[in-house]
Amino acid sequence: MNIEAVFEQFPILQSEEILLKKIEARHLDEVFEIYDNDTVFEFCGIIPKHNKDTVKNMIGHFERDYNKRSRVKWGIFAAAEPDRLLGIIEAMDFNQKVSAVTVGYFLAETHWGKGIATEAVKVLLPFLFNDVNINRIQAEVMPGNAASKKVLLKNGFIKEGTLRQSALWAGKGVVDLEIYSILKEDYLGRV
Repeated sequence: MNIEAVFEQFPILQSEEILLKKIEARHLDEVFEIYDNDTVFEFCGIIPKHNKDTVKNMIGHFERDYNKRSRVKWGIFAAAEPDRLLGIIEAMDFNQKVSAVTVGYFLAETHWGKGIATEAVKVLLPFLFNDVNINRIQAEVMPGNAASKKVLLKNGFIKEGTLRQSALWAGKGVVDLEIYSILKEDYLGRV
């Protein structure tokens, strides 16, 4: 795994439709719009934040976590409007022993159902497989989150199974999680 490809300099990734780049303090209003919406986090282990100062501090935590090399959060922006934040996609739990990483994503509710999350994952995969040399990318999905499952399946992920009562998620208690993954060999067979 080439972890330096992720953490030496903040990676900027893009397609014709979207741009994945660093979230900055100037994006506070859009980040707050996402985190202030209870519906966005119905199927996430994240507690919504209804205080703008709390969200402002969180943006600083994104930077702190990146500098600690524990996770990277990209803002998902429209390529045509590179300062319009649509959502967030992240890579976390880098496991160098088995060359694996976990990904997650969420969008502002106004951008649901437009293929944006599917495109964001599509942009992230070649970076993780080719530049970072990851072998396994996985995602944990609550069983009721049909939209997230579609995003993963469209990108070639396979449902491996359900881990029953396997995780304590903030605001949700102990939850079942479905595990989806894609291996580098699966990905290379698709492209």
